[in-house]
Amino acid sequence: MQKRHVALGVAALAGALALTACGSDGKDSAGKGPAGSASASAPADDKPAASPVSWPAPTDASTQVKAAGLPMLGQEGQVLHIHSHLDVFVDGKTVTVPAEIGIDEAKQQISPLHTHDTSGVVHIESPVKADFTLGQFMTEWSVPVSKVALGPLKTGGGMALHVYVNGKEQSGDPAAVRLGAHDEIAIVYGPAAGTVHVPASYNWPEGL
Repeated sequence: MQKRHVALGVAALAGALALTACGSDGKDSAGKGPAGSASASAPADDKPAASPVSWPAPTDASTQVKAAGLPMLGQEGQVLHIHSHLDVFVDGKTVTVPAEIGIDEAKQQISPLHTHDTSGVVHIESPVKADFTLGQFMTEWSVPVSKVALGPLKTGGGMALHVYVNGKEQSGDPAAVRLGAHDEIAIVYGPAAGTVHVPASYNWPEGL
């Protein structure tokens, strides 16, 4: 969905967004260096093979956006217009971030937090300035993330979950990690003793 216009009260929706969007930084200001089951030494384009795990975009985008505490808009907002990149690794392999997360084609509506393709680029295009979080995006995807789970996958029993921002491991609640401009975010789930080389940056195309 590219720049579609629908006769909606965007100003009213913007007010709802201001009330529901996260108002704090959300990112662990004392990000730890790479540790545990991952390292950040590999370049952004040096990814593992694709994972057999597949989580498609939800069929009811509007319901998931509402669950994330966000509004559906008639067009992409322009007051805040930034992009983050997300990589997801399960058992050392890459999980595809699907296209059209946060987009309801049938209703011609779009969340301020969405994807257009399978590149892993998360578009943050809002009619108001606000903080948006990894937890909100993963809820829109219907793959919620927490300290103890990534969607249906649980930690414990030798399995661990790590989240990195620009190559630095984050402590605390992964759902609270803020999506910043040109941040490279990596979610790593797998054996605690395993190793995944997480990217510390993303090779951004011109114009993003």
